[in-house]
Amino acid sequence: MPDVLAFPGIRYDCDAVGADLGVLAAPPYDVVDDDLQASLESAHERNSVRLILPRDETNDGDRYERAAATFRRWLADGTLVRDPAPRYYGYRMRFTDAHGVARHTHGVIGALRLPNPGDTNGVLPHERTLPKAKSDRLSLLSAMRVNVDPIWGLSLTPGLTDLLEPAVPLCRAIDTDGAGAGDEHELFGIDDPTQIEAIHRAIAATPLVLADGHHRFETACNYRQELRDAGLPVGGADSIMTFVVELSEDELCIDPIHRLVAVPDGLDVRAALADAFDIAAVGPNTPEVVEQIEARMRAAGALGLVDRHGIALATPRREITDRALESEPEPVRATDSALVETVVVPRLPDSTWAYRHDATAVAALVEKAMASAAFLCNPVSVAQTRAAALAGVRMPQKTTFFSPKPRTGMVFRSLD
Repeated sequence: MPDVLAFPGIRYDCDAVGADLGVLAAPPYDVVDDDLQASLESAHERNSVRLILPRDETNDGDRYERAAATFRRWLADGTLVRDPAPRYYGYRMRFTDAHGVARHTHGVIGALRLPNPGDTNGVLPHERTLPKAKSDRLSLLSAMRVNVDPIWGLSLTPGLTDLLEPAVPLCRAIDTDGAGAGDEHELFGIDDPTQIEAIHRAIAATPLVLADGHHRFETACNYRQELRDAGLPVGGADSIMTFVVELSEDELCIDPIHRLVAVPDGLDVRAALADAFDIAAVGPNTPEVVEQIEARMRAAGALGLVDRHGIALATPRREITDRALESEPEPVRATDSALVETVVVPRLPDSTWAYRHDATAVAALVEKAMASAAFLCNPVSVAQTRAAALAGVRMPQKTTFFSPKPRTGMVFRSLD
């Protein structure tokens, strides 16, 4: 069963830096584009983006070694301070969801022990993963020997959230950038041995489902194996910093991930899908129509289609699509990602696919001719996520976008 341990974290000393944590923390590396990276770098010279996405610079050494040197320098000059003893870290995010409802996500950060080959250790993948080069994160981990941001796990143990109170407030940051601007992030210290043991037992009682960070998890396993193969001590590399949240409606906000596609010249998307979908025009490609189509998609159980003709509703012809989905495990047949993978993708051969979670941004990319078309998907429910987890099956790749994301820089974990 999953083994999540307390650890002595490393945190910013905002008084020493003379800056609010809001300008020192950053989103996770995989949601930071070039413009946002530049904005974060200009916000403060010690923003944590300099650790997670170090710049290439000519005649100035390796960028991963530069990140490691920066981390060591910040420790030496007091920018970062190591907590004196192992503890759990309560983490709470307060935000407003896409429907204007005030929400929260409350979990705990600890060090998840990595499974050995051939043993899951009670850690279950949530989605199938796309092939992706892991050398970048592996190079950063090898150079820094630091978990710079947590992966995200979902616990099936009911009542885990109740065990996280009381806790000692440590720091607070307001998200100032991107779609999450205004979201509040709070970190708490959990030091009581009895409380720590109760949380440890609760997490260990049921499997832990990886919600976000599959590739970083695999990278951590690969790094540990490299150390073993070289006959080097594994030490702290036997675990990875993980944010654990109870799999509960009250604690999770799951957004869809939409599909962008570039098709070969001469391929008409609507014609290619005509046998499997009824396609009805809704309106021009504008933010207002995007908002309208999302509501109609939910009501009709349909995909949204954005292409050069505008925005349309693509309603599955169930006699066709249900037959195609028969090979999918029962808990995932109703997901739009499965519908796209099994029905749409085969009808658009030799196409290139990309993934984004912001429907308005996706539609804008089509309008700018940076993609041939986009397929807007409905969100997966917490109930569907739980059903898939209990059945031990993986959802298709890029099915769920858990939001908001924990900020990088709230707490770091050294492997040494």
